[in-house]
Amino acid sequence: MQGTEKRAEGPKKERKKMGLTSKIFTGLIGGLLLGVIFNLWVPNGYLRDTVLVDGIFYVVGNGFIRLMKMLVVPLVFCSLVCGSSAIGDTKSLGKVGGKTILFYLATTALAVTVAILVASVVRPGVGLDMSAIETGEPSTAESVSVTDTILNIIPENPIGALADGTMLQIILFALLIGVLLAKMGERAELVANLLNQCNDLMMEMTNLVMELAPFGVFCMISRTFANLGFEAFIPLLKYMGSVVLGLALQCFGVYMVLLILFTRLNPAKFIKKFFPVMAFAFSTSTSNATIPMNIDVLEERVGVSRKISSFTIPLGATINMDGTSIMQGVAVVFAAQAYGMQLGLGGYLTVIATATLASIGTAGIPSVGLVTLSMVFSAVGIPVEAIMLIMGVDRILDMIRTAVNITGDAVCTTIVAHQNGELDREVFNRMENSDV
Repeated sequence: MQGTEKRAEGPKKERKKMGLTSKIFTGLIGGLLLGVIFNLWVPNGYLRDTVLVDGIFYVVGNGFIRLMKMLVVPLVFCSLVCGSSAIGDTKSLGKVGGKTILFYLATTALAVTVAILVASVVRPGVGLDMSAIETGEPSTAESVSVTDTILNIIPENPIGALADGTMLQIILFALLIGVLLAKMGERAELVANLLNQCNDLMMEMTNLVMELAPFGVFCMISRTFANLGFEAFIPLLKYMGSVVLGLALQCFGVYMVLLILFTRLNPAKFIKKFFPVMAFAFSTSTSNATIPMNIDVLEERVGVSRKISSFTIPLGATINMDGTSIMQGVAVVFAAQAYGMQLGLGGYLTVIATATLASIGTAGIPSVGLVTLSMVFSAVGIPVEAIMLIMGVDRILDMIRTAVNITGDAVCTTIVAHQNGELDREVFNRMENSDV
């Protein structure tokens, strides 16, 4: 009788509840397979195109993204205020902020350099059949001077900045409030408690919205691959390969070397723990939407104090766009070769500087890199119309480079946390079986 009871209990112990990470990854793979099936074997028609692809998939996928974007401004504002006030004195905040910004700018410049070197070796634009390229009407961005870029960080109307979602202005305003709350101490205790409670409220709302992530990811991926014809890849495979190679070198080479040098953490274990955020960023193509999940995973699985990550992650989602910079570096070389132009050393240096500056303040939304790319093209004299050469394949590359963008944010945050004694190695080394 006892043996029967033990045998009956066995399967219950082995059965594990699927964690959110596994659900998101399942949605990602399922959506990819369904999208490919739709693209290759399901004929065009009312049910496929209107009801499913541009109906249910579009509404559910974009509805989920809207929910995530709904969280961004209040979450960034509250988390930055609480994070900067928790750091304490202005000197400590300046130290953390200085290290973070310096690291972000350095890795962005390095990313563009890696991209140019890869594209110069692969030479993706050589021999391109221009008649095979699908043309379109590209979006262009207005060139902004360095002085205007600096002045645009300062909000004339903080409430307007919050309403418009102008991230750099929101960040500056939130940092000033956080620093002053820390300085005023008990005199501003009521306001500090209110903002802390607002931050807790936004975290709970984030958890609620994240429960819908597997469904949103499934629908977005299904729609992407249902609309993306594989024949569009043929003339641009070398360009895509160059971008992917540059992104891989940056993500698994540059970042992991920096992680080892500064923290001595195991890079393979870091990637394994952080992979859920990378998969989510890949599926949504928006850095802003990953902010809540990024902060949570860094705290719960990597051991980074929320005091640090609540400051560095929103900042990184705004100014650290290494993946986007790699795409822009490769695109410049690709377009120059396609048009038969020669870029000298001065041209390459201009690309590095312009792409680095263009990444500052770039909105963390899908395909925004194509808009800022026009600034880089203009800086070296490449016709802005060249953007149409890569529009057809940018969606899939945008998904990959978004994953690289947020990985760079996480590596920088981990390094800064380690240098400030805010990295719990016991959490990092802890084996997690519940969400794998």
